[in-house]
This record gives sequence, C-alpha cells and structure tokens, in this order.
Amino acid sequence: MSTHDGPILTAHRAGLVGCRSCGRVWPEGEAICQRCGAELLPPDRRCLNAVWAWLVAGFIFYIPANMFPMLKTSTLGGIKGSSESTILGGVVELMHYGNYGVAAIVFIASIIVPIAKFVSISWLALVAGRPATVSAAHKRLHLYEVVEFIGRWSMIDVFVVAILSALVQLGFVASIHPGPAAVSFALSVAFTMLSAQSFDPRLIWRGLPLRSRKD
Repeated sequence: MSTHDGPILTAHRAGLVGCRSCGRVWPEGEAICQRCGAELLPPDRRCLNAVWAWLVAGFIFYIPANMFPMLKTSTLGGIKGSSESTILGGVVELMHYGNYGVAAIVFIASIIVPIAKFVSISWLALVAGRPATVSAAHKRLHLYEVVEFIGRWSMIDVFVVAILSALVQLGFVASIHPGPAAVSFALSVAFTMLSAQSFDPRLIWRGLPLRSRKD
C-alpha cells in the first residue's frame, strides 16, 4: 500500500507561521496576528525546556499525593475514632462498601490518567521535531489533543474532597477535612496541565519528510 507521493508542504516550509490562539497562518515577517491580536512566534524546540520543567514538578508533587492522606474523617469529636485515607485506600474502602462504579472512576481519574499523562507528555517531548510519517504525525497530534482534553478531569479527587469537606461539617458529631495529599495532588495536576500547554504542537510537523514514504 502506498501513500501520496507528492511533496509535503508544511507552514514552516511555505514561509508561514501559525497563530497558536486562532490557527490563522501569516507570513513569517508578521509579529502580531491580525485576527486575534496574539503574538506570532515560530515553533521552537526551546519550549520543551518548560515542558520538562513543569512535568518534573508535577511528578514530584504526585509522589506525596499518593503517600499522604487525601481525606481525614472524625466522628464524635474523635471519641469514636478518626480515619485517614490515601487515594488507593479510598478506592479500597469504596470497593469494600460495594461502590465499585465510584471506586473505578476515582482509580481511573486519580491513578491511571495522571500516570498516562506523564508517559504521554514525556514521549511527545522526546519525539518532537524528529522524523515521522504523515500517519505518525497525526497520531502524535491526536495523543496531544487527548492529553489536553482529559487534563482537567484529573481533579475529580480534589473536587470530591472539597464537596465532602463543605457538606459534612456536623460539629461534634462528624466532620471531614482535606488531607495534605489534596494540595499535592491539585498542584501535580496543575503542573502537568501547564506542561501540556507549554508543548507546541507545531513541532509535531517539523519532522515530516519532503516526500511521503511508501509502506
């Protein structure tokens, strides 16, 4: 099976620069996008420094987010005892009480998704600007779009803790407070989102050959 053999003309090779805000392309001499007013910057691999910096920061905070308690529960002022739950501990407890659906959502959003984001962003940063076929470049772009889309949903654990802390405040009877892991997890998610936003997807197309390869 063969693909189109004509030359692959990218915006960079055509002497154009794309606006990262609205997508409009302009000649390389332009400094400001006339459509949205954003600054026009050519793709530069130096942006990967920011990608790696934010990613490492996110990973550093992800470690205590899984080691320290996410939630602290106190009953009858501590007379009936108090409990602390980590993310995995909370998943196990939800399964113990038969809430398998909620446990699966928390496990996917708080464990699977963050790890997948770390791996995906790292891989995109490593292959940015390197040789690729058109098909491979499209796959990389789709992966980047998925990472950007699901990034905000990683905050589900923090949202649950915030809601419970606001609703379950019965004074001496029962109270729920966020643990130190909540702050670490929120910072980890924020830093990984900044890492994804720092990545310039235009670098994906810089590695395309002048002609398509035949499979």
